Amino acid sequence: MSEEQKRLLEQSLWAIADLLRGRMNADEYKNYVLGFIFLKYLSERQEIYADELLKRDKIKYTDLIDETPENDEIVNLIKQQSIENKGFFLKPNQLFSYIVRKGNKEFGSDNFIIEDLKNILNSIEQNTVGHESEEDFIGLFEDVDLSSAKLGKTEKEKNDTVIEILSRLNRIDFNLTDAKSDVLGDAYEYLIGQFAAGAGKKGGEFYTPSQVSRILSQIVTAGKDKIKSVYDPTCGSGSLLIRVKDYADVSEIYGQELNRTTYNLARMNMLLHGINYTKFHIRQGDTLTDDYFPDLKAEAVVANPPFSAKWKGDSNPLFKTDERFSKYGSLAPKDKADYAFATHMIHHLADNGAMAIVLPHGVLFRGGAEEKIRKYIIEKLNYLEAVIGLAPNLFYGTPIPVCVMVFSKCRKEDEKILFMDASGEFEKGKNQNRLTDDNIKKIVDTYKEKKETDKFSRLVSLDEIKENDYNLNISRYIDTFEEEESIDLEAVSNEIKKLELEEIEVDKEIAGYCKELGINPPFDPDITNITKANGV
Repeated sequence: MSEEQKRLLEQSLWAIADLLRGRMNADEYKNYVLGFIFLKYLSERQEIYADELLKRDKIKYTDLIDETPENDEIVNLIKQQSIENKGFFLKPNQLFSYIVRKGNKEFGSDNFIIEDLKNILNSIEQNTVGHESEEDFIGLFEDVDLSSAKLGKTEKEKNDTVIEILSRLNRIDFNLTDAKSDVLGDAYEYLIGQFAAGAGKKGGEFYTPSQVSRILSQIVTAGKDKIKSVYDPTCGSGSLLIRVKDYADVSEIYGQELNRTTYNLARMNMLLHGINYTKFHIRQGDTLTDDYFPDLKAEAVVANPPFSAKWKGDSNPLFKTDERFSKYGSLAPKDKADYAFATHMIHHLADNGAMAIVLPHGVLFRGGAEEKIRKYIIEKLNYLEAVIGLAPNLFYGTPIPVCVMVFSKCRKEDEKILFMDASGEFEKGKNQNRLTDDNIKKIVDTYKEKKETDKFSRLVSLDEIKENDYNLNISRYIDTFEEEESIDLEAVSNEIKKLELEEIEVDKEIAGYCKELGINPPFDPDITNITKANGV
């Protein structure tokens, strides 16, 4: 698919979102639009898979819509194969195209499909119960509330709204027969980003801007073509985890997300990008209090956790003995969980792995408990690899500049730490700044090559950091001061005098024209010219 076709696909999908834009907030209508796109995706995947199984019988899956004993036997065999290999199952009369045809009255006057849809969404989940894919599908459509009054005041209005959305979606070709194409996945990412922008502050809860994701992903995959596992403890919609796959072959994906709605979105996002249910493990819960992967040691760890979030900290005595937090001499403050997330991630980082986390600048220099933790990481563990300052206003919901801290467990004893001031690397946008491809390349290349560039990047010894009391404020290590160009005051004065003499001549010319026209000039030529000539 060309870039133009991709753009048109994104445009068509966003136009469908417009059908609900006036009825509800962006963080609400995203659940319907993304949920219905996901249903169409599962339906088309089911049909393609079933048609492949039926190829030798020279029949299509849609030929089995009539529920006869013979057809039911074949459908049940396909069901077993589908759930085992794809993780889900849809009957022929549950396919997206069939429901749209019913909604458009192709089978008679009754076009009420709301109840059919409810049953289909429930059936997808129930078919997985007791199977390996249950954890990945259960509750997946719970945010698609087909009973909501926001879809319409009456049942007919709700039904008509849903039919309109499904009919428009049915006209879009997702090109799923091309095994190498990930156009739908990319379009889904585009929509998530658009919804995040529309949701304002709430958008930052489920989406990391793709430009920042590209930086983190390239950092943790630097020098590697294959990665055994990648982990994000605050995975949001899963976009950052998926982005890592663009730069390395990833065997296993692990993520945890607190928000239930966002957790559902992350699972959909994985499947829409063609990641088999056996290859990803997304769980819902508070990462800091309920660690669902206690034994995980991931080769790549990435995260954009909520900035300076509150957590239980000292109020929970279990944290004082929890090996994720206990060895650093202090727990992160109750009102700033930044280092709680960081040390949690370090705990889950494999010895040969790399970790990149987005944090507010305060973690670099704040005192108290955070200073103790920072000092321990640098002095005792020697895990800090790089500190990268990014531009302000890159993230949804907050204009503050942030930093990326990079960690590695296999550093040499005297290895220096890379500091990078990339705060000037951005393109100004209407509502948000963004990083261009050149900005991203400059940051990533500088990290990979550990390159020193005047006023941009510098390698700093551990001794120098110690001399600064483990304060990591980037301005302490990179001098970005630009000396102002000196001004020749005599030349400026001469230029002003020259302009004033020219103005006297212009005033004389205007006075002459006024005299010819028999009108008074807007000034007294004699007084004005004498004043200017004397520099008053």
